[in-house]
Amino acid sequence: MAKGENGKILPDELSRIINKRTDIHYPKPKVVSITQATELGTVYKLKELNEIHKEAKKLKLNTHMDGARLANAIASLSCKPAQITKDVGIDVLCFGGPKNGLALGEAVIFFNLKYAEDFAYRCKQAGQLASKMRFIAAQWFSVLENNIWLKYATHANECAALLEAELKRIDEIKILYPREANSVFIDIPSEMAKFLKSKGWQFYNFIGTGGIRLMCSWDMTKETIRDFVSDIKNFLKKYKNRRNFL
Repeated sequence: MAKGENGKILPDELSRIINKRTDIHYPKPKVVSITQATELGTVYKLKELNEIHKEAKKLKLNTHMDGARLANAIASLSCKPAQITKDVGIDVLCFGGPKNGLALGEAVIFFNLKYAEDFAYRCKQAGQLASKMRFIAAQWFSVLENNIWLKYATHANECAALLEAELKRIDEIKILYPREANSVFIDIPSEMAKFLKSKGWQFYNFIGTGGIRLMCSWDMTKETIRDFVSDIKNFLKKYKNRRNFL
């Protein structure tokens, strides 16, 4: 497993993992896969991506980017899409749709066309060839025109920023990781989590026992955030003595 801080791969780790063993019982890596934004809600900066690309090429690795939340990363960095994909050496990009307003479907983009050879057949063999692909593809026209995709992503990020700001005012809640896109990771007492779920809020433990991930989607409303924070405050009023719920 590659080491790093806040869900990011360190360039030096690539060499360590590849050169760890050379015998036939150890996998022979060919690709480094980067998640942007990361699973912890952080965002790779341009410098970080360039450093990873430089190390990957030195080790003769190709680079893939899992961009399920790429739009949120672009909105966070205020950059052009090419700056954190093609320009930093990404060979293959998966551009996520459902997390950016689509019902389903992802766009797979090959910046290095030699890796696209027989891709359609691979989709067929994997059971991923939809019978009415045009209906899935048509959604992309709606979100790509007039930068609707960026509008959705910016809104989601702004909602997460509001959520983070509100939660920082509550002493009993700990923010676990830097908020750089549309997710907020917090640590809360187990009794608080039970109370919130009893009120209908849906979330799950993501990091350890008390760590939960709160996601702000493209259609999140500020009213929803205020209602969530209000329920947290109502819980705290009920349990003024922290020993009652820790």
